[in-house]
Amino acid sequence: MLIEFRFSNYRSFRDENVLSMEKRGISDPEDGIITFEKYRLLPSMAIFGKNGGGKSNLIRAFWLGVQFITNAQRTQHENSAVPVRPFLLSEDSSVRPTAFEYTFIENGLRYIYGFSATMEHIDTEYLYYYPGRNRATIFTRKGQDFYFPAGSDKRLKELISKAVAPNQLFFAIASTMNYEPCIRAMNWFRSKVIFSRDYADLPTQIMMNINNEQILSSMKKYAMEADVGIENMQFEINDRILETADLDKSAPDMPEEVRRAIEAFMQALNASPDVSEASMKKQELKVTTFHRGIDAEGESKLYEMSLSDESDGTRRIMALAPAIEKILHDGGLFIIDEIELGVHPLIVNWILEKIQNAADNPNHAQIIFTTHDSNLMKFDILRRDQVAFVDKDRETGVSELYQIRDIRDFSGRSAENSYLAGKFGAVPELNDGDLL
Repeated sequence: MLIEFRFSNYRSFRDENVLSMEKRGISDPEDGIITFEKYRLLPSMAIFGKNGGGKSNLIRAFWLGVQFITNAQRTQHENSAVPVRPFLLSEDSSVRPTAFEYTFIENGLRYIYGFSATMEHIDTEYLYYYPGRNRATIFTRKGQDFYFPAGSDKRLKELISKAVAPNQLFFAIASTMNYEPCIRAMNWFRSKVIFSRDYADLPTQIMMNINNEQILSSMKKYAMEADVGIENMQFEINDRILETADLDKSAPDMPEEVRRAIEAFMQALNASPDVSEASMKKQELKVTTFHRGIDAEGESKLYEMSLSDESDGTRRIMALAPAIEKILHDGGLFIIDEIELGVHPLIVNWILEKIQNAADNPNHAQIIFTTHDSNLMKFDILRRDQVAFVDKDRETGVSELYQIRDIRDFSGRSAENSYLAGKFGAVPELNDGDLL
């Protein structure tokens, strides 16, 4: 579970910004609030903002940190640049380190992990955890100077540090060298955080991370439950219809030909509409949907359709389904850029209601998403502390993240009209010339 994410000096964000998933002391309904020790955590966070304001840079910041943490031991040879992108519209920020910090809960323990880096080297790095009420240090680092508290494993950590290059993370190297305290914390980054579209390969993420959930079954389930007119679906590989036993196999037990076909199919689902339609017609995995209609005698009948004939919205729902089912089943965090892309607002509400409902979400899944759907500010589904904004200052080019609960003069039950009127910022400033 994510408690908060801090970052600074990344792309359009110059200063430190904080995305907090902690509940605030407001009187909104508490259905679905996640409780852990002293923490009361939110299952969902909606991020609003104008185009070009920095919403996607916020998602990229989270993604870049996670990708570097989980892959640094493989991608960082001795001459590799650290893949940070500092704020470039001021002289000092372009040479200062970019910083990321994640506070999260994994397997019943609270962790704080962070690092800062320039393109040349890691500047600082640290990992703390809370075995009880007080914080304990696993390691800290300043450049190539490492600190390890006294203990039976101090010598092991010292040996690991000698293998860590200036452009590599101790956290990543220690995890590959089987240092258990780092492995336990690393599990959150590797298996509990999933991103949608553009920022990572969602199909491969699902294939790598899914353990107990069935990919094709979840697609079928969501397509049928979302009321898009589909009453049944059939999957076929190389002229062999996949039976229930095939659909219900988890990824490690899945036959290789099925795995390859599903991964290629999911790639097609996530592609742009034109590419998606062409790709699906050439896939080994054939998907047939069944819709109800009326035959010539006026009788009700199921008619077959190819998935390539379904709407972009239907395919988008199917593309998101495995990740949503995974986090609901295993716990975890799903981060989605433009959740409403190609999807009806009622379908978005339906997805959010699953996450917000404790009965549907017993393992404390969370979702963070960007959106332009101001209807969510009526707070029928979300609480007032589940809305954040990203806005960019026109003069300085600096993006800022802030949450609606931090706006002192807002206390209403609906924020939609106030937001559209520009009272919270983060909306485009249009004039007649802009519309021509």
